[in-house]
Amino acid sequence: MEKLEILLEGHYGYPSFRPQQREIIDDVLAGRDAVVLMPTGGGKSLCFQVPALALDGLTVVISPLIALMKDQVQALQGNGIPAAFLNSSLTFTEEQAISDQLHARALKLLYVSPERLFQQGFLDWLQQLGVKLFAIDEAHCISSWGHSFRPEYKQLHAIKQRFPDTPVIALTATADRTVRGDIASSLGLRDARVFVSSFDRPNLSLAVLPGQDRWKAIERIIGRHTGKCGIIYCNSR
Repeated sequence: MEKLEILLEGHYGYPSFRPQQREIIDDVLAGRDAVVLMPTGGGKSLCFQVPALALDGLTVVISPLIALMKDQVQALQGNGIPAAFLNSSLTFTEEQAISDQLHARALKLLYVSPERLFQQGFLDWLQQLGVKLFAIDEAHCISSWGHSFRPEYKQLHAIKQRFPDTPVIALTATADRTVRGDIASSLGLRDARVFVSSFDRPNLSLAVLPGQDRWKAIERIIGRHTGKCGIIYCNSR
């Protein structure tokens, strides 16, 4: 088995990569930038977590949600991978302990929010830590509609300016062709390859119905699924 497959099976228990994962990882390890569009549950995280294990240095992951950071870091630690996050949920003592680990080169992955990334002096501090890869999760927040939700995403081009030789991988499950191009240009990526995985989910069915008499339609849907769980989305901010 090659080194990457050994890392995959040893830490995650999978004997082989899913389609496109290995190609994406090879590109990242070759130092190239990438934009990855992959459905939820399609294995996006492995596309930067496996390179993080293979690289001799730190991978910084920009993630917008504290709960998502906690879940991923807990899963990584459970798989024997040294990882941590820095966000507002930590005490000063906890942050200091993580800082000590980073300076000792004891961590492979560090999750931070975009707001933390742009705190005064944080990028200067990262330049002391031997960062070998940046991963930007939920990268659709960079696009024209997403940055109204997290405006700091629009400033992430600073990564390429401060770390011009460090590869950047941007990942999302939500991006059409225009948004994918917007992500690459806004980040200042260099000749980034765009990887698009199939969104075909055999266990899901989709239907489009006229928008008239919505309450009656909702009542019919509820009637067909009495006693079951479900979600109804509505036009609301």
